This record gives sequence, C-alpha cells and structure tokens, in this order.
Amino acid sequence: MFEQFIGIKPVDKRLSFDTGALESYLRERIVGLEGPLQLAQFKGGQSNPTYCVTAADGRRFVLRRKPPGKLLPSAHAVDREFIILHALHATGFPVARPYVLCQDDSIIGTAFYVMDYVEGRVLWDQSLPGMSKSERFSIWSELNRVIALLHTIDFRVVGLETFGKTGNYIERQIARWTRQYQTSQTEQIRAMDDLIAWLPQNIPPQTGTTIVHGDFRLDNMIFHPSELKILAVLDWELSTLGDPLADFAYHCMSWHIPPGQFRGIAGLDLRSLGIPGESEYVAMYCKRSGRSGIDPDHWNFYIAYNLFRIAAILQGIAKRALEGTAASDHARDAGKRARPMAELGWSEVEKILRRAS
Repeated sequence: MFEQFIGIKPVDKRLSFDTGALESYLRERIVGLEGPLQLAQFKGGQSNPTYCVTAADGRRFVLRRKPPGKLLPSAHAVDREFIILHALHATGFPVARPYVLCQDDSIIGTAFYVMDYVEGRVLWDQSLPGMSKSERFSIWSELNRVIALLHTIDFRVVGLETFGKTGNYIERQIARWTRQYQTSQTEQIRAMDDLIAWLPQNIPPQTGTTIVHGDFRLDNMIFHPSELKILAVLDWELSTLGDPLADFAYHCMSWHIPPGQFRGIAGLDLRSLGIPGESEYVAMYCKRSGRSGIDPDHWNFYIAYNLFRIAAILQGIAKRALEGTAASDHARDAGKRARPMAELGWSEVEKILRRAS
C-alpha cells in the first residue's frame, strides 16, 4: 500500500522547469558542481515537490520547492525548512546538509532549496514487516531518542530565537489550522466544527518552549542502510518554536489511528510485534526529556488537538487536489481522510468529558 510513495519517477510535466537555469545558479554556489544535471521526482510528498538532482560526476542532491499555483498563506515554507536545517546541522543533530536557499522565482518558477542526498532507508509501514521483535523495538526507541533530543536543544544557543513565538503556542496553532481548514473546506464535518468550538476553551498550560518538528513520524526519517540509526530527519516545513508535548503527541497519534487511516498502529498486537505500547513509549520520552509524567486529561487534549490539526492538513490536500496543485497523484485519497481524523479527535475529547462527569 506504500509503493506509490517509494522511489523516484520522471518529473511531472506541470512540475518541470529549466534545468539549465538551475545548473547555472547552482554552479556559482556549490563548489565543484558539474553539469548537465539530471532530474527525477520523488514519489512521496504531498506538500512541497521534491526532486533528486544528479550531477555529471554522480553526486546527488535533493531539491525541495514550493508548488506552483495559488497557495494558502504561510504554507509550503521552504525558507523555514532551510533555516532550521542550517541551525541543526551545525549541532550534529541528524539532518541533511543544506547548501543553498533560492527565493528568486525567476530561476525555476518558485522558491526552493538544495540539500545533500542522504543514502539510507525510509520505512513507511509503522508495523515494520519483515523485522524481528528486537529490531522493531529498536526502531521505535530510536525515534523516541531523536524526538527527545530535538526537544532538549536550546533554540537560543543555535540562533533560532526569532524562529517562532515563545508563548500561547497551541492557541495560535488552533487559530491557524482553523483558518486553513475553513479556507480549504469542501464539505461540512461536524466533528471539526465541534473541535473548533471546544479546543480553544480547554488548552492546558504550556509545558515549555522548544524547537518542534511539526510532522515527526516514521516515514520522515532516513535510517542507516544497515544499522537501526536515524541519519536524517526530513520535512521541516511545519517546524517552529512551541510546546514539546504537543509535538510529541503528534508523533504518538500512531497509537490512536487504525492501519490504513493515515499510517497508524492502533489495534495491532504490539506486544507480539515488539513495538512498545503508548504508555511505555510516553514513559521512555519522559525519562529522556527529564519529565516526571503527563496529566491524562492533558494527554487526551494533545492527541485531540493533533488529530484536528492533521484533519485540517488533509483538508488542505483535498482542496489542492480539486484545484490541481497538489504534489501527489494520491492527494485526493489523502483528503478523504480528513473526516475520520476529525472524528477520532472528537473521541479523545469525549474521554475527557466522561472523566469529568
């Protein structure tokens, strides 16, 4: 079911551009780059079209660009991706080396940046078929380690003081994704309306301010070709400064989403697979990040908020699919999942309400 996301393909005609103009631009900015350049498009990616760029000497790079066409405000922020990659690469955090950011639309038609191609494995199926129990546990433990590491990096030390605001993160995020959802709405979804009304009135106190990835999940990692080690975290478009528990809860949505509904593991026999249960996984994160624990009501809120957020993102993909600007042939199918994500989000709210009654 993930084959459509794996590997490369010829560049879609509507996403093609003049490789000669790109070559001229990059020759002046990447030492030793030789043309002609060969371009292919990565199959994965719903948001920012991503290309494999091969130079004449065989060196490979990755180019990410804004999609063409009319875009939602603040979406497709390739400039922010480049800034965070540049800051984190200097710390040794696992990200691809960034080379150049181009905000001149005249080069390839939209803003873009270029980074190193990292050789390794992208794992799409969160149940990790074909692996042993110990390998599965090690993969999930490595994910846990890396997100905890991210949340312990001092954003001030790495020069990201202006990368985002330091207060009212979830309040601002709810407002942002409400606007994005309403701008993209193609049908009424009762659960989204309920979440939009309930979430802003029930926000837990912010637990701190750290760098947050915004889309930290298994298939946004490149693992070492043979070791159970993350070499690069991908797709930083939604990164900012914010509440680390909200970011971690997004990562933990997997335990609440059934397989086939936006990459979940809910309902699988995790013990037989060797995958930690949610409570064990949360405890691992708390230990690594120096937390004593998480209030259950707060945790349900964070999960509900993130399901609302992913529903808004999926609705945006659905809208772009209708308008013909989505980067993936499968965007229309992804958009259909907005409703079930919203309904799962409201079910988390109902858990809080039942405890309070």
